Amino acid sequence: MDSFSSSFLSTLAIPKLLSPTKTIRTLPRASASGPLLNVSSVRIEEKPTQQPPTERTSATSTTTTTTLPRSPNANGRPLSKKSSTSSIATPLAKKSQAKPEAKKQAEMSVPAVIFNVFEDIVNNFVDPPLRPSVDPRHVLYNNFAPIEELPPTECEVIQGSLPSALDGAYIRNGPNPQFLPRGPYHLFDGDGMLHSIRISQGKATLCSRYVKTYKYTTERDAGYPLLPNVFSGFNGLAASAARGALSAARIFAGQFNPTNGIGLANTSLAFFGNRLYALGESDLPYSVRLTSNGDIETLGRNDFDGQLSMSMTAHPKVDPETGEAFAFRYAPIPPFLTFFRFDANGTKQPDVPIFSMVRPSFLHDFAITKKYAIFADIQIGMNPLEMIAGGSPVGTDPAKVPRLGVIPRYAKDESEMRWFDVPGFNILHAINAWDEEDGNAIVMVAPNILSVEHTLERMDLVHALVEKVRIDLRTGIVTRHPISARNLDFAVINQAYVGRKNKYVYAAVGDPMPKISGVVKLDVSKGDREDCTVASRMFGAGCYGGEPFFVGKAPESNQLESEAEDDGYVVCYVHDENVGESRFLVMDAKSPNLDVVAAVKLPRRVPYGFHGLFVRESDLKAL
Repeated sequence: MDSFSSSFLSTLAIPKLLSPTKTIRTLPRASASGPLLNVSSVRIEEKPTQQPPTERTSATSTTTTTTLPRSPNANGRPLSKKSSTSSIATPLAKKSQAKPEAKKQAEMSVPAVIFNVFEDIVNNFVDPPLRPSVDPRHVLYNNFAPIEELPPTECEVIQGSLPSALDGAYIRNGPNPQFLPRGPYHLFDGDGMLHSIRISQGKATLCSRYVKTYKYTTERDAGYPLLPNVFSGFNGLAASAARGALSAARIFAGQFNPTNGIGLANTSLAFFGNRLYALGESDLPYSVRLTSNGDIETLGRNDFDGQLSMSMTAHPKVDPETGEAFAFRYAPIPPFLTFFRFDANGTKQPDVPIFSMVRPSFLHDFAITKKYAIFADIQIGMNPLEMIAGGSPVGTDPAKVPRLGVIPRYAKDESEMRWFDVPGFNILHAINAWDEEDGNAIVMVAPNILSVEHTLERMDLVHALVEKVRIDLRTGIVTRHPISARNLDFAVINQAYVGRKNKYVYAAVGDPMPKISGVVKLDVSKGDREDCTVASRMFGAGCYGGEPFFVGKAPESNQLESEAEDDGYVVCYVHDENVGESRFLVMDAKSPNLDVVAAVKLPRRVPYGFHGLFVRESDLKAL
């Protein structure tokens, strides 16, 4: 979610004293206890809330509410009225919290002191965090507050038992700022932290580690933030000029080198070419691996032998049949969109620049079929006029007509790219797409953001309506209809059906976004005017989760029979704000109520985050 940041700093001149490195092959590893977060680290305690989720039922669906088991040794404590984002009190895991390692910090040079004073002036007088969307006290509230790293720690199964099909690891990515924000902070600005639950023979181990990006390690070693927050740091001309000048000064002073990457790797994960990557779309992928005891290690920033430059989407699509991964990058300068792919061995193929996208667009996700790749040119993009007025450089253009672009997925150039106007269709995530049997049409399923102007500033006002879109390639006619009226996003399918016609979708219920109060199961094969919800499970009052993920009982290669599509489990992290405890839930995807098969009490809370991935044991061993 940290888009456009690479392009901003890439425009700054690099002094000769900084010799750019092609890639970071090996980054410093954290000790078993993780680095000590100093006084400027954010630590905010949870405040119990009583906000019951909204529940709806229909004649064709079943809704079940889950009340999470409570245990007496909750980690959360109320946030006192005097507390603020500068408080340094955090709930720590009792039996599992390792002693932090003393961090060696270099003494601040005179330029560093001057830069930090100047930054404080900007944050306090030029661009203070006045709006709730960039106020750390608002953004980092309750379970959005960051945590320290957690070494591999055994978990307790408090309900049911963990099935053998889950032997492997569920890993979820999300923002977790390393330091106290000294000024404006947006939810998308935090450093990436991976939360992995390793499962083996019915036992579970939790581990939380930062992705050791160049940004993270450089700022950790310095002891304070060096890079500006992209989504919150460039609101208005004065703030942009001040922070841009400060960034240039830090570069010339040798405090950091943007050619080594400035991304956060805080958005998602992908597994292809027998490698596991942590992703953020403003930088290159960071290769990570899980050790035998469940720890997470960052191996380094991967430029694929110099073939990948600048950045890559956080949502590549992996064809389960061929093993290929399809991806793209976007930028505020031409070409605004570049399409590319990796073969089954993880070797990058040549770029396909798309110059028919004539203006920069916030292109977060896309879809593939067996024949095509589909891109959405939406109303969110670079908006200089809004920035001049004091807003974010990324904004909405209500006069723009959204389009869908279709290109053969093995195209060598954009000559066969076709664009179709789809008024009012703004998507951030794509669920799936497929070719119709006659090959003359494409169907795509995706959540449409109805109130797109609130996407970055007021996520609580966003309503995402899942729609099925059909593109007739012969006539150019695009038809669409909603398949559910609920506020749904962060939806997944059985990964064996990526690019193929699927029946079932598992989506998160926004209550409101970015909080998620439950999971619904949709049957997209139903008629055009039917509500496609066939099952749902709400987490209970004061309980919120994250993106669900489907794990099939059988390996992906054996799941393409229609009867086996939903034969598996839906998993996710859930946090109970009433007592400050987190759980890992395992639900039966085939049951009419998404019955809970197992619940695992986690030794420490897991903050709300973004996207996750399940990696089977056999694939973990191949890393």
